[in-house]
Amino acid sequence: MKENKITTYASAVAVIKAAILKSQARAAQAVNQELLALYYGIGRYISHNSRKGTWGTNAIKTISEQLKHELPGLRGFSETSLKKMRQFYEQWQILEFRPPLADEMETAGNEAVLDTNVIASLNRPPMAGNLDVNDFLSISFTHHDEILSKTSTLEERVFYIHKAATLKWDKYTLRSSLKADLFHHQSNIPNNFVATIPDKRLAMKTLKMFKDEYLLDFINVEEIDETDPEDIDERVIENSIVMNIKNFIMTFGKGFTYRGHQVHYDKFGVDSWIDLLFFNRELKSLVCIELKKGEFKTAYLGQLAAYLRILDDEEKLPDENPSIGIILCKEANRSFVEYVLQDYNRPMGVATYARSVEQLKALLPPEEELKRLIDNSNGEGF
Repeated sequence: MKENKITTYASAVAVIKAAILKSQARAAQAVNQELLALYYGIGRYISHNSRKGTWGTNAIKTISEQLKHELPGLRGFSETSLKKMRQFYEQWQILEFRPPLADEMETAGNEAVLDTNVIASLNRPPMAGNLDVNDFLSISFTHHDEILSKTSTLEERVFYIHKAATLKWDKYTLRSSLKADLFHHQSNIPNNFVATIPDKRLAMKTLKMFKDEYLLDFINVEEIDETDPEDIDERVIENSIVMNIKNFIMTFGKGFTYRGHQVHYDKFGVDSWIDLLFFNRELKSLVCIELKKGEFKTAYLGQLAAYLRILDDEEKLPDENPSIGIILCKEANRSFVEYVLQDYNRPMGVATYARSVEQLKALLPPEEELKRLIDNSNGEGF
C-alpha cells in the first residue's frame, strides 16, 4: 500500500511540475513580447522625433541620463540602448500593415506620441520574407540586436530569427553562427541532426560539415584505363590513388581521418560491412559513409542506423560524440527523405553525388594496401 502511495505521489509531482514549467514558459514568453513591444514603441517614438529635427542634438543622451536620475537602478536604457531601440523600429517597421503617413502620426504639439501597442498590429503570416511572427516575438531583444547589427538583408535576418527561435539558441550560439556566416554556408543536406543531437552547438557544426551534393569528378578512371600499362610506373599509380583518396576526403571538409573501407563487424553472427569509415576531429565523431549506386531507398536508413548502433557500441570512446551516418546516392527526393528521417533517433543525412560510385569503388585498393599508402603519405588525417 505504501509503495502505491509513493507511486501516486510521484505521478502527482510529475503532473504539477509539468504545469509549473509550462506556465513559467508562457510567462517568460509574455514578458519577452511585452518588452519587445515596449522597445519597438520607444524606438518608434525616438525615430520620429530625432530624425525630423524635433529634438536637438544630444537629445537621446540627455533623455537617458534623466531617466537614470528619476528611476534609480534602471538598466537597459543607456544612450546606446535607446539608439538600438530606434534601429529595431526602423529596420522592422516594414512589418506594419503600412507605415503611417506624415499627417496621420499622432502628435502632442510637434512631438510624436509614444505608443507601445504598435507591435500588436504586425502582420500575421505570411509576413515579409516569410517571417513567422511567432518566431519574431519569441526571441529576445538581445538576439534581435545581434542579428540587426551583423546582417544586411531581410533574408538573412529571417533565417537567423527562425533558427534562434526554433533551435532555442542562446546569444552565444547565435553570435557563433553569425560569425561563421551560417546563412551563406548553410547545409542543404536532408538530415535529422537537430532532432538527434542534443547539443545544439554540435548540431549546427554537423549541419555545416556536410553538403547536399558532392562532386567526384576528380577521379579520372578512364585516363588510367586507357594508358599503356608499360608506360606507368607502379609508384605513379600508387601516388595517383593516394591523391584521389585525399581529394575524396577533402571534398567532405577538413578534420576527417580515414579509418577504413569495407570495415567488417560481426554482431550476433550477422556480418556488417561499412563502405567508408572516418573520424572527424571537429565533431569528435565517427562518420560512416554508405555508397549507393542508384536513387535513395528507405531501406538504406535502417541499414545505416544499424551500423551507427554497432559503431557506438564497438568503437566510440566515452569522450566522443555519437557516430554520424551519411548515405551517398545518385538521386534523392529531399522532401521524402526529411519525412522518413523523422522516425530515426540516430544522426543521419542523405547526400547525392555527381559521378559514378562504381568508378569510386573500383578505384579503392585493398584495405591493407590503402592503409600502407596513406601511412606513407603522412596519413594522420587530411
